[in-house]
Amino acid sequence: MRHQKAHRKLGRTTEHRMSMLRNLATSLINARAERIVTTLPKAKELRPFVERAITLSCRAQHLEGDSAKINSVHLRRQAAGFFHAGNMQQTEMNGKRGQARLPRTAGVAAVKRLFDELGERYKDRPGGYTRILKLGRRDGDNAELAIIELVDNPRELEAAEAARKRSKHQGQKKKKSGETREATPTRTAKVAEPVEESAEVVEAAAAESSEDAPEVEAEAGQSEEESK
Repeated sequence: MRHQKAHRKLGRTTEHRMSMLRNLATSLINARAERIVTTLPKAKELRPFVERAITLSCRAQHLEGDSAKINSVHLRRQAAGFFHAGNMQQTEMNGKRGQARLPRTAGVAAVKRLFDELGERYKDRPGGYTRILKLGRRDGDNAELAIIELVDNPRELEAAEAARKRSKHQGQKKKKSGETREATPTRTAKVAEPVEESAEVVEAAAAESSEDAPEVEAEAGQSEEESK
């Protein structure tokens, strides 16, 4: 039975595996394109790991009351466990003149962006903050690659907005073409007019022929008498 074997070892010890997942989560949160390329097993292990941290930031957006600030700090400390800690020598240099302060690590920046931006973006989304796209196999070791990215990123929203504008423009063009077709006159009414005129002409010709018939008979009778 596969009890308590839900996760992949990835060929690493526990400390090495957790450090690698923290590095991947930091890279994903701080990435400008909000996506990274890694192997498929690593991406599948990173997905639930980083989504738990995003859930903590979403929970902080719904805090209310007098203890909201205290609980928000508690959630930030919990989320910091999913990233590498800040520079440990930062406190040792405080208050020393002539020494520049050491830069904070990327893990601190990841926690700040997680609670300031991503928590606000996903506060009404019930999970599913990431997406995995397969890329095929890598040359050399034949490892299967994949892209893991955050959903509702700016690039995706821009593409959706462009598609919406394009569909709206096409709908306006179809509407204009339909209006031009309705405005063109039909030729069905013009076909019946010559038929009515021809009927009147036929009736007039028939009346003239009936009036001329006695004169023709009289001329024929005179010609017969002369011949006799």
